Amino acid sequence: MKVRVELTDWQPARWPGAVTLDGNWVRLEPLDAARHGASLWRAVSGRDEVWEWLFDGPYASEELFLGAVAAKAASEVARFYAIVPHGDAPSEALGYASLMRIEPEHGVIEVGNVLFSPALQRTRAATEAIYLLASYVFEELGYRRFEWKCNALNLPSRRAAERFGFQFEGIFRRHMVVKGKSRDTAWFAMVDEDWPRLRDAFEGWLAAENFSAAGEQLRGLASFR
Repeated sequence: MKVRVELTDWQPARWPGAVTLDGNWVRLEPLDAARHGASLWRAVSGRDEVWEWLFDGPYASEELFLGAVAAKAASEVARFYAIVPHGDAPSEALGYASLMRIEPEHGVIEVGNVLFSPALQRTRAATEAIYLLASYVFEELGYRRFEWKCNALNLPSRRAAERFGFQFEGIFRRHMVVKGKSRDTAWFAMVDEDWPRLRDAFEGWLAAENFSAAGEQLRGLASFR
């Protein structure tokens, strides 16, 4: 059988930059230990559970934590962004996320090393942070595929991926060893042709009219898809 090969005018995507992404509920800005480290430490100190599924942590002291944040900020293979919710009080970083496993030549990039402190979890700011990253990846940098991967046993992360609109693609068995333990990895992705529909869903969910005066959602994100 003859295989049809379609030629395209594909051009490699761009490397993510040290940019600020500003939304209605949150701002993402290049991670900086001096600027964000102290507030991040306050947000996660004593909450060892936030590190359960991550590659690093927990940290025994603020000094060790700040050193790790500085190393992330200086990474040449990933771009880290502090997650700073808007609010009446002075804005403080309550988490971070990275764009990683970056393959501009193929148009593939992953969101990973996601740290949502308890104060950030299940908030409009957390959802908008993922929306801002996806919008940046597809609309400004020109990627075709945006990935989310997690330990197959990490059910909260798997539910979050599906809620955000990433499609489950399978389990890579014995994919990694993390903190001395074997890890099967669940793979999720959204692609460029998915993005217009997912963008409309994010924007519908994030709209002020989708929330009550008490800040409770009126419709779930999935219902907008």
